[in-house]
Amino acid sequence: MDNPGKFYITTPIYYVNARPHIGHTYTTVVCDTVARRQRMMGCDTWFLTGTDEHGQKIERSATAAGCSPKEFADRVSGEFRQLWDRMKLSYDDFIRTTEPRHVRGVQALFRRLQERGYLYKGSYSGQYCVSDELYVDVAEPGAPCPECGRPTETVHEENYFFKLSAMEEPLLKLYTENPDFIRPDARRNEVISFVRRGLRDLSVSRTTFTWGIPVPGDEKHVIYVWLDALANYITALGYGSDDPSDKARLARYWPADVHMIGKEIVRFHCVYWPAFLLAADIPLPKSIIAHGWLLFEESKMSKTRGNIVRSETILDTLGADTLRYFLMREIVFGSDGSFSFDALVQRFNSDLANGLGNLSSRTLSMITRYFDGEIPYPSSGARDASDDAIAELAQQTIADFHAQFEQFQFSRALETAWGLVAAVNKYIVEQEPWSVAEKDDQDSRARLATILHTSAEALRIVTALVHPVIPESTARIWEQLGLGDIGKLNLRELTWGQLPLHTKLGKVEAVFPRADKSTIERMQQMEQERAAQTAVAAITEPTEQQRTPETPHPPAAPQPAVAAANDTITIEDFTKVELRVALVKVAERVKGADKLLRLEVDLGTETRQIVAGIAKAYDPEKLIGRKVVIVANLAPRKLRGLESQGMIVAASLGDDGVPVLAGFLEDVPVGARLK
Repeated sequence: MDNPGKFYITTPIYYVNARPHIGHTYTTVVCDTVARRQRMMGCDTWFLTGTDEHGQKIERSATAAGCSPKEFADRVSGEFRQLWDRMKLSYDDFIRTTEPRHVRGVQALFRRLQERGYLYKGSYSGQYCVSDELYVDVAEPGAPCPECGRPTETVHEENYFFKLSAMEEPLLKLYTENPDFIRPDARRNEVISFVRRGLRDLSVSRTTFTWGIPVPGDEKHVIYVWLDALANYITALGYGSDDPSDKARLARYWPADVHMIGKEIVRFHCVYWPAFLLAADIPLPKSIIAHGWLLFEESKMSKTRGNIVRSETILDTLGADTLRYFLMREIVFGSDGSFSFDALVQRFNSDLANGLGNLSSRTLSMITRYFDGEIPYPSSGARDASDDAIAELAQQTIADFHAQFEQFQFSRALETAWGLVAAVNKYIVEQEPWSVAEKDDQDSRARLATILHTSAEALRIVTALVHPVIPESTARIWEQLGLGDIGKLNLRELTWGQLPLHTKLGKVEAVFPRADKSTIERMQQMEQERAAQTAVAAITEPTEQQRTPETPHPPAAPQPAVAAANDTITIEDFTKVELRVALVKVAERVKGADKLLRLEVDLGTETRQIVAGIAKAYDPEKLIGRKVVIVANLAPRKLRGLESQGMIVAASLGDDGVPVLAGFLEDVPVGARLK
């Protein structure tokens, strides 16, 4: 990772079927941190991110949203870019797969593969997963996708195919000769096992939808999403362009030093992407590094579970640096990590407020009080073993921090840095500079100067090391130290003893005010409000209240008057209700509630959880595979601790109100809207 010449790092480009959440932020913050550090190490660094905007799933999502695919992609891509800009991420380029430069580059790559004999036209008949944009082997039509569990669709179409089967031996040779090409080892072993089972030729075009890049010379085909999407890493640099500046940029930065990805897209990046590049005779990236999932209280974040955490909630309460530090410190890179608001606030208070913030505040405040805000001169005659111990620990911290960061051991690197923070805070307590200051003699004055200079120098070291992780806060501490612009610091030259003497401090103020318990409650409330405002099709079953048997029904909220039978509504009123066809994939009873069933229903573009009061009328096992009608635009609501994202449409029969589900005699496609 440490390269004094150039350094090129990429995030995956994010699919615009949903707005950004904290899982996207994790990947992007890791890349931003690495890029910032490389710049501080003197490297010519290029950091790329962007959005993936083509494919059948986007086409269907746009139709469901009542807009064109381009309008849908513009809106969601804009949300990603706005969030990254709000967080002041230091990306050098943001690529969109709908941009002309990308279209040009993808078509150039397609022609290159065609000219080299790696593409041929054929036809496909089988099952396709819209959600994963993937052809799959399943036993029968409509069977669940082995990757995501959603129902597959039967597809008959003409395609262009890439000769992936011819790349099996070259890929295995690549993995064997370059053990660092895929990291960590667990992901590398998975990929090797997958390739050794045999590779089949891969479809790289589609004819059953139009939202994609046309195949050059055969425009009835659009280029299949993975050949399209993966090419962004070179099209953003200028691949396919005749412009001299584009050619120079591509020659300068390619191959990439690091492709950073989530573990769920390892196959596409570690099998398909190098296969395309080998076939096109384009240099391979140096390393593909896969991190784990970010779990919310031990469950993977998803719209289905209703446990998406939005980065904006944390930015609005604790700021970007708190989120960045938590993600880099709390999660062991490469493994799954867990997020909770409780853990976030605890980490903020213990490490930032009580740790680095306390060290900065107490050190700089005492320099202001006892030396008129000017960093004092340390007297050699006033030194003792405790001062030397801090200096030695700081030097070791610099070496260890760099070594750990180079191996992507971000959590351990930060643990090392905070070991120095803890040691200096302990040093200050033991040395009691406030007590030394009360003694009015020259030796005590020299000792006080040495203690505070030692503390300030250690603060400088830590601030410099962790600047790539928490850039805004460390820039403020650096300015308070009187050192100016931290961006001009070269981390390669960082060592003990460089603190300029008699430097005048800036204005000293708290950087990390301690958070109280109400912070957690505020964030939880904000998440609930945001979920209600932005859920695309969040719906609820209002027939049960969440309560224990001993608790009476809460007072009913005021309700609008029910329209009389002869009252009418306008067409505008009717069109506000979004009714859609859904397929029941999972059905089970809710523990402790004799009326409720928990369902997972497929809408074609997504799966949702519904808690429905139909348990007395329907056995759960008999509902699986049944098509139902749901209301798709009501606010979400929790029932028995489960978030219900759907209300099933049913008639109410007899005095007991027995529900009878609405259904169809004809074969209606999943996701179709009722009008």
